[in-house]
Parts: sequence; C-alpha cells; structure tokens
Amino acid sequence: MPVYKYNGVNKKGENVKGIIDADNEKDAQNSLLSQGVKLQSIKRDWTQIEIGGGSVPAKEVMVFTRMFSTMIDAGLSIIQALDILSQQGTCKPFQRILRKVKNSVQEGKSLSESLKGYSHVFDDLYINLVAAGEVGGILDTILEKLAVAKEKSMALEKKVKSAMTYPITILVITIVVVIILMVKVVPAFSGMFMQSGKALPGLTQLVVDISDFFQDHIIIIVIAIIGFVIGLKMLLKLPKVRYAMDKMALQLPIIGETVRKIAVARFTSTMATLIASGVPLVEALEVVSKTAGNKIIENGIVYVRERVMEGQDMTTPLTETGIFPGLVVQMVGVGEATGAMDIMLSKIADFYDEEVNAAVSALTSMLEPLMMVVIGGIVGTILIAMYMPIFSMGKALE
Repeated sequence: MPVYKYNGVNKKGENVKGIIDADNEKDAQNSLLSQGVKLQSIKRDWTQIEIGGGSVPAKEVMVFTRMFSTMIDAGLSIIQALDILSQQGTCKPFQRILRKVKNSVQEGKSLSESLKGYSHVFDDLYINLVAAGEVGGILDTILEKLAVAKEKSMALEKKVKSAMTYPITILVITIVVVIILMVKVVPAFSGMFMQSGKALPGLTQLVVDISDFFQDHIIIIVIAIIGFVIGLKMLLKLPKVRYAMDKMALQLPIIGETVRKIAVARFTSTMATLIASGVPLVEALEVVSKTAGNKIIENGIVYVRERVMEGQDMTTPLTETGIFPGLVVQMVGVGEATGAMDIMLSKIADFYDEEVNAAVSALTSMLEPLMMVVIGGIVGTILIAMYMPIFSMGKALE
C-alpha cells in the first residue's frame, strides 16, 4: 500500500504533519478530511514503499510499549501517541503496522481490536492486557506492566540462547574442521601411504575411505546437511513430531529440568501480570497456555483451565498434571486462599528466574568440557589414524 506525507491544519487550528497509508492519493485525502484535517499539501513518499509484512524484533515492540505508556501517562491521546511513534524508530515494517493501527483507531475501533490484525507482532498476552486496560481506564499502567513483562521475557530468551550458542558454535567448528581434515590433510597422508605399497592399519584405512568419500561427494554432503536442517525445521512444525520432541525434552537428564524451570518461570510471570491487570482467571489460563513454549506443559495448562471452568480450584488440577513442582502448587494454593494470587505468582516467578539462571549456568558449565571432549576425540582419532602407519614404518626400520 502506498505511503503519503501530508501537512495541514486540524480542527483546533494547529499545524499537523504526518504519514498515512492509502490505496491512492484521493483515498488519503478523504481519510484525512474525515479526521478533520484541512490539507495544505500531500504527496507520495517514495522512501517508504510497502514491501510486505517484514519481521519485527521483540526489542522494537518492548521499546514501543515503554514509550507508548509514557506518552499516554503524559496525557497524549492514543492517536497522537501512535502518530508520533509511527514516525520514529528504524524498523520500517513496524512503522507501517503502527500507522495502520492508528488509522484503525481513528475509524472508531478500540486499540485492542486494531492490534488483533497483527498477531505476529502483538501476541494474545499483549492484546488481552490492552483490552483490560481500556475497559478499566488504566491503559498507561497496563502498558507499563506489559513493558516489564516483555523485558523479563526477552531476558529469559537471552539466557536460553546464550546457553545454546556455545554448543552450536562448537558443533559448527567441529564440522568445518572435520571437512578440512578429510578434504585437505588426509589426502596428503594417503598419497604418501600409497607410495609405500604396504597395507594400512584398519583405523587408518577407514579414515582414508571416509576422506575419499568426502572428496568424491562433497557437494552432495553439503546439500544433504542443508536438506537435513531444513527438513528438521519442517518436521518440528508437525503437531505429532513437536509433541514427541517436547515430551523427550522434559525427560532428558539436566536439560529436562532446565526446560521445566524455564516453562514455570514463564507461566508464573505471565499469570501474575494478567491477574494483576484484572484479566479473569479462565481467560488468563487460556492466554498463558499459548505462551508455554512446550506442548506437554501447554496441554497441562489447558487441563487446569478446563477443571477451573467446572468450578474446581487451581491447586488440584495443577497437582494432577504432574508437571508443576510442589512449591508452585502450594504457593498457588496459598494465593487462592488469601486472594493474593498475583502476589504469590510474582514471588514464584522471581524465585524461578533465579533458578533458571543457576540451571542455565550449570548446563553451560557441563556442555563446555563435554563439547571439548567430543571435538578433541574426533580430531585426535583422525590424527592418530594418520600417524599409525608412520609409527609402523619407523619400527620396520629399526
């Protein structure tokens, strides 16, 4: 959709300027006139061409939310705040989305309704909290809570990514080193061995055969690796495969406990934010189930929601799922009994944030020496295989 820059005067006689999306210039003019803007100039902005949806970084949404909260708290209207924010930042796709949200609000829709069309940027948690803020007249407070929730979520994701960066890096380095050894180093040794005319040790012959295979089929191997990665990503999108992988992740030693702690931290933090914002318990559980990040835990939360809808408390179904630790169940029970569920959930979230930090640090500490042993073992085996014939030749000369 084309983008137009305009200058004009609003109903209060104030000079205004901005950007608007429209199918053509006439539609842009009509839209602005309906908003009470008397145009002085309007022209197509060729520096901002609609090129599709585009991705929006989570940090961009968090910064927007924080600034939006500050503007609303300062007394600016939703439309004014969106208009200013849509012209700031460096993420063009996000700027286009904000302009469209602003236009939707100007047409009479609520902010939460306007955000629903962009679920890839504003998730269920975001939309539900904004709706609660609009109904309760506390949108600035809700946006502040959302900004804090986004910051915590980003911090949690950063911890997980940092824990995975090291082993993935080592794995990539290992693959590159092995390919270089097989394609460049081993052939140099094998040529020398062929000239000696003697039979090679079994391990050496195996490495030479693998090297020959690499040289003859290097393009096929590279294509196979790329195909494997793409195929794995596609498989993980299948519900049954995703369910099986998520189940296995929870059952793995050390890793499974870390995954569980991350899920509990996310569950309790999100629930605390929703309940403190006035979202009903059943709706809060529905939103949280979609942000669990693990199908087993998601199904457990759905089960809890169904039991709560039948009139039960949360404690019993939480215990029946067998997913949530006893501490979480007991603290939730205390929260239900005292009417301070949000406070209790917030305390659990803080506790498990620390637990996640400790678990991720322990996992990283365990993976570092393990990966070094793996890469050292692979490279060492290849080098030993290459030197075995040389040692044999030296003994024959004695």
